Amino acid sequence: MEAIAKAIDAINEWFGRLLAPLIAVIALVVLYDIGLRFFSGRPSDWAFDITKMLFGAHFMLLAAYGLRHHAHVEVDVIKRLLSRRKQAALALLGYLIFFVPFIYLLLSYGWSFFMRSFSRGETTYGMVAIPVYPVKAVIVIAAVAILLQAIAVVIRALLELRREETP
Repeated sequence: MEAIAKAIDAINEWFGRLLAPLIAVIALVVLYDIGLRFFSGRPSDWAFDITKMLFGAHFMLLAAYGLRHHAHVEVDVIKRLLSRRKQAALALLGYLIFFVPFIYLLLSYGWSFFMRSFSRGETTYGMVAIPVYPVKAVIVIAAVAILLQAIAVVIRALLELRREETP
């Protein structure tokens, strides 16, 4: 089971390292829009929409990477006082109570949003009609990546619970 957790970690590590630098692309689009506003007095027709979509996709796709590196919000004031086995049990309980309903909703609603957007050919408003369904597909992709990383966390918690306590 540890090999499965390590494989999931490796996938999310690779995916996160691949996507993290793409924030520079978003910054370039923002700079282009700012420059256009400054020099021509009007914004571009597409840069603001693209920036919102790219930033949302970037944030969502890196959520599993953040979970892998424990960069998520966690109240560990009390957790640090517990033994490793109790911490693992608390993690399992937390994932069961909070994560399972969250990921179910994210996957089911994300898939519905994507399918509706794709079937209708949804685009942004304005002169440059940018397709919206690729960004809504990111919801599903991000949910799968987060689910995989959560499986790795649960595997590690189960392994910790099965480990014999040493005095």
